Amino acid sequence: MSSKPRITPLEFEKPVAELEKMLAELHTRASEHAVDVSDEIKALQAKITETRTQIYAKLTPWQRVQIARHPQRPYFLDYVKSFLGDFVELSGDRCYGNDRAIIGGFATFEGQNVVVIGQQKGRDVKENVLRNFGSPHPEGYRKALRLMKLADKFNLPVLCFIDTPGAYPGLGSEERHVGEAIAVNLREMFRLRVPIVATVLGEGGSGGALGIGVADRVLLLENAYYSVISPEGCAAILWGSASNAPKAAEALKMNAAELMKLKLIEEVIAEPEGGAHRDWEAATSAVKAAVAKHLRQLQKLDTETLLQRRYEKFRQYGEFEEQAVKRAA
Repeated sequence: MSSKPRITPLEFEKPVAELEKMLAELHTRASEHAVDVSDEIKALQAKITETRTQIYAKLTPWQRVQIARHPQRPYFLDYVKSFLGDFVELSGDRCYGNDRAIIGGFATFEGQNVVVIGQQKGRDVKENVLRNFGSPHPEGYRKALRLMKLADKFNLPVLCFIDTPGAYPGLGSEERHVGEAIAVNLREMFRLRVPIVATVLGEGGSGGALGIGVADRVLLLENAYYSVISPEGCAAILWGSASNAPKAAEALKMNAAELMKLKLIEEVIAEPEGGAHRDWEAATSAVKAAVAKHLRQLQKLDTETLLQRRYEKFRQYGEFEEQAVKRAA
């Protein structure tokens, strides 16, 4: 796995960053002047641990969104390098072109062949332009469907990894019918006769996420989100300004714990304290274990049971209760 640069702190992490800076200065002073500051170092390390624990014990929904968007968070290809072997990328939708915001192909996972599909962001300006900032065009969804049909033909499980702010809403995307492409994927994924496990790695925005998210099991990393709209988009519509995004993030119930309560996902995958970007190895290991567990469970089911349970799972989305209205005498 590639080495990572120094972690960039988020706004709410600045108290910890300041303490870490003081700790680094203590180490420098000790080495340059040959003085014993071990007690001070020990006390400061304890303070850092305590402060970090306090911050991460009471994260707001908006703070979790910020973690999900952290630019040093492991992306789809980092997970591929970590636990998916023999990856062979397949390109193009055989209709228009090759969308680089969605990557897919054949791979091996836990000793078996699978088809893997994931959304990829960039780490710098050049790569973000190449990946369109993780926002797929319609040809990306058509490519994903082409690969899923290959999986169905050869009886291979499908592993999807979601990380997108949403499908690209530009003119070209609309001209090539992005809404129709996503809708077709929703329909066809219900029909696939192989197990499908989808994992939300960071952002799970709107139909852009759902276009590869109709799965038998949907897993969510602890600080990831899954929502019908971005907090900024929701805030702009409901309150007239994107500055109300923190308020929208809370109202949308878009974080892992809330989604579990609503029975919209099957598992929350724990992240290292501070987020997946703090410890790539721990994060990728946790994702691998969770995907492997759910895939084993699904492979025990016969095809008809698999399809029926998938159908019933999504039919239960959006449950509501009606309150009886008392009529006046």
